Amino acid sequence: MKSAESAAHTTRASGPMVRAEAVHKSFGHHEVLKGIDLEVAPREVFCLVGPSGSGKSTFLRCINHLEKISAGRLYVDGQLVGYRQKGDRIHELKEREVAAQRRDIGMVFQRFNLFPHMTAVENVMEAPVQVKGETKAVARERALRLLGRVGLGDKAGHYPSQLSGGQQQRVAIARALAMEPKLMLFDEPTSALDPELVGEVLDVMRGLAEDGMTMIVVTHEMGFAREVGDALVFMDDGVVVEAGHPREVLTNPQQERTRSFLSKVL
Repeated sequence: MKSAESAAHTTRASGPMVRAEAVHKSFGHHEVLKGIDLEVAPREVFCLVGPSGSGKSTFLRCINHLEKISAGRLYVDGQLVGYRQKGDRIHELKEREVAAQRRDIGMVFQRFNLFPHMTAVENVMEAPVQVKGETKAVARERALRLLGRVGLGDKAGHYPSQLSGGQQQRVAIARALAMEPKLMLFDEPTSALDPELVGEVLDVMRGLAEDGMTMIVVTHEMGFAREVGDALVFMDDGVVVEAGHPREVLTNPQQERTRSFLSKVL
């Protein structure tokens, strides 16, 4: 049985949780994404790997409209992200409508971005109170439960400066879960951590996967991708070079560019 926090939402349809159709993204004259086509199924752990600058993080930010795509279509749970289609034309949603879409999408960044003047439990409570209008009592009860779930039940009253990097990142995960998302995005969540702290964050992510949370993970942790991932995409220079089951791609890559990259990181 899924936990309430990790699977609070049911999907609207039996289709993919995320669908990208010919997604392009340019910054000025620099084209970062050059036509991304992919699908992420509900409950899937979908890993994105590739060299720095390949477009992985940009694509992740497009999924919740933190970056606006230049062309193509992006859907989350059957809904067009950031736009409304009328006939043959699409119109950008107002900011409050985009914000409403983002409530269903949790995101964990490389840097923890916790409020330094708030305790761990206050950080986790903040969005449900401010965005969803929950009472502090309800939000606090869930926040304490989530902190326990990520192994920080005894740190609820600690400020970020009193926590290790791994602990701060686990608070950030609890904070994202507090909005009861249907999809979680992880943008290299362990890259800013000391090596000995990486495992504690990956353990929390493994638990989310076991609970059935749909996750898209940009990562350099190939062991995690192999053990936990259901699908893996290797990106380079703004395109999908190779895709498949993580074990197959990592042990028997078909493309020379994939083989070259993996030879350096495995």
